[in-house]
Amino acid sequence: MRRTKQNYRCSFCGRDKSEAMILIAGIEGHICEVCVEQAGEIVQEELYGGANPNGPTEGKPGEAPAFSSKINYKPQEIKQRLDEYIIGQDDAKKVLSVAVYNHYKRLAQPVAEDEVEIEKSNIVFVGRTGTGKTLLAKTIARLLNVPFAIVDATVFTEAGYVGEDVESILSRLLQVCDYDVSAAERGIVYIDEIDKVARKSDNPSITRDVSGEGVQQALLKMLEGTDVNVPPQGGRKHPEQKLVKINTSNILFVCGGAFDGIEKVISRRLNTQVIGYRGETKEKIDRENMLSYVNHQDLKSFGLIPELLGRLPVLTYLDPLDQESLVRILTEPKNSLLRQYKKLFELEGIELSFTEDAIHLIAEKALEFKLGARGLRSICEAIMTDAMFELPGQKEITTFEITAAYADEKLGRSKLSRLKAA
Repeated sequence: MRRTKQNYRCSFCGRDKSEAMILIAGIEGHICEVCVEQAGEIVQEELYGGANPNGPTEGKPGEAPAFSSKINYKPQEIKQRLDEYIIGQDDAKKVLSVAVYNHYKRLAQPVAEDEVEIEKSNIVFVGRTGTGKTLLAKTIARLLNVPFAIVDATVFTEAGYVGEDVESILSRLLQVCDYDVSAAERGIVYIDEIDKVARKSDNPSITRDVSGEGVQQALLKMLEGTDVNVPPQGGRKHPEQKLVKINTSNILFVCGGAFDGIEKVISRRLNTQVIGYRGETKEKIDRENMLSYVNHQDLKSFGLIPELLGRLPVLTYLDPLDQESLVRILTEPKNSLLRQYKKLFELEGIELSFTEDAIHLIAEKALEFKLGARGLRSICEAIMTDAMFELPGQKEITTFEITAAYADEKLGRSKLSRLKAA
């Protein structure tokens, strides 16, 4: 007997199986995910008056956070809160505070009679590795309690090639929001390593640039604001896949990149050199921090297309870290590296301390490796590994001090120092 193909539909709304994301089968019929959600809202409204029967969800482990739709801080207050976690970078923090404040003030803007519509201002950070680009975006999202997703631009390729579509950026944001589309449409997306999709020359490419210019062109409408059909689980689109529509007009995009070598581009524009004494301009140039002179023209020369730069109007830089800044990063933030190690030893009943000389030695070594703040952890791990291996379980030891001599000895025997020497 030949079996006929059954066309399942939702018994409540009549939606076909191909139109629904999920179709739940029962004894006598089926129900789609939309009707399930509406039924849950009806039950909650009728039985609990719209309140959550389990109480507020904020702060409960394992549950989706209740994201905020408005901003409760002024720009100066935002910067003060950022100061608690991030050392220095005052210019970048000021620019970020103003941009984020204006963005969420724009979302709360009532419909005005004069029909003045405020447009969003996406941001691009330029700074060396380890200077705090990602930390800035992550901290401000946590402070404002808004959906936040970090994506890496290096995984994206032009549509039709192996890699991820740019729409998967919004898939990450949607997953953070537990698939709440309205919350995702008020979120912040940080696109890291944006400099890695720069085209190889300043001239338009006559051949395919799969992971460079093509990716930049694919980002244009998303950054500006449009309806994007997003695969909920990420990955490539295919005809049979269920898609979720997200409007990106109210999503703030923050891009960041190291732009390695852009100092040479800046120096050429300023008619000077990164090193040497020739080509001096009329004003005094800070050769130690050429990034402070960066502008959109330099990013265009580096390889970002003008159409993309026009959708990233706010440009700011991050200062390179000096030894004093690295010492402050080790000691001052609420979640500083030395406090983390002290907490680890405290859990073993050991009071850990660092001498001033040891702290300055760690900062000095990190400066030599040129890895920014990320290099601090590598050096601390090289110093602390033996102590963390030997001391747990020795109840007679209650205090332990890291001196400059001890740190220098451990670093001299570590792979880090041999790697640098090579």
